[in-house]
Amino acid sequence: MGQRTRGTLPYGESVSDFPPNSRVTPPVAEPAAAQLRPWQRTAAGAGLLAPDGGIAATIFAEMSALATRTGAINLGQGFPDEDGPVEVLEAARRAIADGVNQYPPGTGMPVLREAIARHQRHWYGLTVDAASEVLVTAGATEALAATILALVDDGDEVVTFEPYYDAYAALIARAGGVHRTVPLRFPDWRPDLDELASVVGPRTRLIIVNTPHNPTGAVFDREVLAAIVDLAERHDAVIVTDEVYEHLVFDGPFGGKHVPIATLPGARERTVTISSGGKTFSTTGWKIGWLVAPAPLVTAILAVKQYLTYVNGAPFQPAIATGLDLPDQVFADAAAALAAKRDVLATGLVAAGFEVSLPAAGYFIVADAAALGFDDGAAFCRRLPELAGVVGVPISAFVHPERRADTRSLVRFAFCKRLEVLQEASSRLATLGTR
Repeated sequence: MGQRTRGTLPYGESVSDFPPNSRVTPPVAEPAAAQLRPWQRTAAGAGLLAPDGGIAATIFAEMSALATRTGAINLGQGFPDEDGPVEVLEAARRAIADGVNQYPPGTGMPVLREAIARHQRHWYGLTVDAASEVLVTAGATEALAATILALVDDGDEVVTFEPYYDAYAALIARAGGVHRTVPLRFPDWRPDLDELASVVGPRTRLIIVNTPHNPTGAVFDREVLAAIVDLAERHDAVIVTDEVYEHLVFDGPFGGKHVPIATLPGARERTVTISSGGKTFSTTGWKIGWLVAPAPLVTAILAVKQYLTYVNGAPFQPAIATGLDLPDQVFADAAAALAAKRDVLATGLVAAGFEVSLPAAGYFIVADAAALGFDDGAAFCRRLPELAGVVGVPISAFVHPERRADTRSLVRFAFCKRLEVLQEASSRLATLGTR
C-alpha cells in the first residue's frame, strides 16, 4: 500500500501505514450546507432536518409510538422479544456477582478480544492478533461511528449501497464526507456492477459494505464482493464491512453461509470488519460490538473511539465471549429458528396480497404494498394499525430523498419476534387480502 505524509497517529503508529490519498481537492460546500450547525448537518444527512431547522422524529420512533397508542403488533423495530442462549445470560450474571463491574480496558477485555480472534479463525480461517487487531466497542454503531469519524475528512467520498442502515448517512454527514450510493432494487437487491464502478472513484475514502444487508436481507455474491475489492484496490479506498447478521444467514449465494469480504484476496489489509453480539445472541440492549482490522487502522480508530464511550459493558464482555465459543450447532439452530419465523410472516404477507422479497438473512422482510393499492409506503404504514393492527416501517426511511420514488411503496417488517406473535401478525395481515 502507498505512503501518506500527513503526520503521525497516536501510540507511535505512522500515517504512512495507510493507503495514499489520491483524491482531488474537495468541492466547496453549498452555502445552505455551510450555514448548518454540526448537529443540523448530522440530522440533514439522516433526512431528519425539519424545514424550520429543528430535528424531526425518526420514522422508527413514530411507528413505535403508533404501535403503543393503538395496541398494534410492532414489527417496525428490529429487536427480539425473547432472550438468547442461557449460557450467555448466566455468564453475565456470574460476571456481575464476581465483581466485574468497573471500567474494562479501553480496547476491550482480553477474554473477549481473544474470543473474537478465535471466532474469526474458526468460522472464516482469518488469523487475527487479539492484542493489536481487535477493538471492542459500544455496539456495531459505535464501531461505525469511530471508523467514519477517524478516517473521513471534509469532502472525502463514502460509498454505501442504498437502501442503507440510517446511521451511515448521519455519520458521513457529521464527518464532513460526501455520501455516494449504489442502488439496490426490489426484489433481488443485487447491485449493478457498472453502477458500482461509476460511483467509486479517486476521491472515495471508504466503501461501506453491509452483507448480510439491512433492511433487505440480501447477501452479496462472490462476484459483487470481488468487484468491491478490485475497486478499493484501484482507488486505494478502505473497505468497512457491517456484518452484524453474520450468523443469521438462511440461504443465498453461499448456501446459507456468511463469507466475509476480508477473506477475499487483497482485502484483508484494507478492511475494517465490524460485528456485534446483539443480533447473534438476542442481546441488543447490551451493546457489545467490535471491529477487526490491521493494527494501524485499529490505532487510528481507537484515537476517536476512546473519546466517545471510552469503555462499556464490563460484565457483558465475558458473557459475549462465552457466546462466541458455543458449539456450532447453537448458531445453526438460531438461524434455522429465525428462518422458520421468516416463512410464517412471508406467508401472511403473500396471503394479504403483497409482493414479497424473501430475505436470505437477517431480521427483516420487504414487501411491496402497491398491489394493495397503496403507492406511498409511509402513508400506508401510518394506516396499517387501523387496517390490520400491525406496524411496519417504510423503506423510504433508508434512502436519500431523491431516490424515494424508487422505493415509495415498499415496507419493511421485522420477524425477530416470538412465533406466536408472528402467527397473530400474519393472521391480521392476511385480512388485508379480503378488503
